[in-house]
Amino acid sequence: MAQSGKGKLNYRCPSCFMRDLDIDMFYDKDKKEYHCIRCQYVGTEEDVLEKNELVRFRYKAAMKRYTKFDFD
Repeated sequence: MAQSGKGKLNYRCPSCFMRDLDIDMFYDKDKKEYHCIRCQYVGTEEDVLEKNELVRFRYKAAMKRYTKFDFD
């Protein structure tokens, strides 16, 4: 999903991203927190970054090429 505008960086919603949905979160300046328009997730910038790092375990071997399979 493309980032619109040149403001603060948009983060992906960790809850939606775990379900393979690429949804940007909106930043509330008054509350200093991010919220998702699709689900109920709300969190601070630190919380969002921490949860997005947990999601990355699914893709840690995405660029690794497997050439030998030991199924026998």
